[in-house]
Amino acid sequence: MPTVDLLSLAAYDYDLPPHLIARHPSSERSASRLLHLERATGRVTDRVFRDLPGLLAPGDLLVVNETRVLPARLRGRKTTGGRVEILLERFLDHHRFLAQAGAGKPPRSGTRIVVGGPDDSTGSGVGGGRGRAGRPGEIECLGRDGDFFVFQAAEPAAVLFERWGEVPLPPYLGRLPQAADRERYQTVYARHAGSVAAPTAGLHFDAALLDALAARGIERTALTLHVGAGTFQPVRVDDLRRHRMHGEWFEVSGETVAAIERARARGGRVIAAGTTTARALESAAAGPLRACSGMTDLFIYPGYRWRVIDALLTNFHLPRSTLLMLVCAFGGYREVLDAYRRAIDREYRFYSYGDAMLIS
Repeated sequence: MPTVDLLSLAAYDYDLPPHLIARHPSSERSASRLLHLERATGRVTDRVFRDLPGLLAPGDLLVVNETRVLPARLRGRKTTGGRVEILLERFLDHHRFLAQAGAGKPPRSGTRIVVGGPDDSTGSGVGGGRGRAGRPGEIECLGRDGDFFVFQAAEPAAVLFERWGEVPLPPYLGRLPQAADRERYQTVYARHAGSVAAPTAGLHFDAALLDALAARGIERTALTLHVGAGTFQPVRVDDLRRHRMHGEWFEVSGETVAAIERARARGGRVIAAGTTTARALESAAAGPLRACSGMTDLFIYPGYRWRVIDALLTNFHLPRSTLLMLVCAFGGYREVLDAYRRAIDREYRFYSYGDAMLIS
């Protein structure tokens, strides 16, 4: 095969037939399909996600991301006229927050925006203003911070988003959120609100599967990484070494570090449920693995030296995305792209609501 420059953005392109984009979740979480790639042999097999306990071993440790997705998209109108769509990046304090803003003319410092009420224009009646009671909220643009805008809400920002926000479904789904998305675009173990996108590998777990893993002798521990709006931003440089990730807040506790140390001592593997979990663990292991919290902008692409994880559960990701680059860094570039081609040939469902992949 011809030599591929793994530091080139074009290396991570592939063609996906549009009908393979999963625009709605499967009827049962654990009934999704699971493509298993064995790193040592390159062998690929077709499974179902509920087969996972048999693919792991007693003594293994599953690490999950307990972040909870916020109703992080607001739709409003400038007091001077013109619609605005706001996608939360993160809260800065009780009233100020960082966000993307889509409008005909970008808001300037001092621009006031009304959100909610009878003309919020969500069109969905779910997680937005239409059909909800309450006084409209108001926010003010304080200026820009890099790719984002800083806003200040008249009321606590978390309250504003809970009242008038809607589920921030990825744009490639091409539809407005529905009532079912409030529950299905959330993992069953979500605890800590702060994300604008779900850690999608975790969407396949249900209570019965978690019980089956525990009965198999597979320990589970958790961390938090809040997925920011930057996750939807494309890579805009051809040389991956020039790309800079948006920072995302994470926390790895002492309890999680201790669980990893116990697994290592008994010869068990560390299984990361999702790329967010993998990034958080690797961020905590910049030196010796330690309990820590803060912002991470760790960008993982082929050539990265892994420090913590032994296996990765993940969904199928967009072409040219940092998520696909991370998966290639773990599973091997050719092996992962070959597995993607197989998944396309066998009509797996792709992206956030799609099927899953285990690389072990």
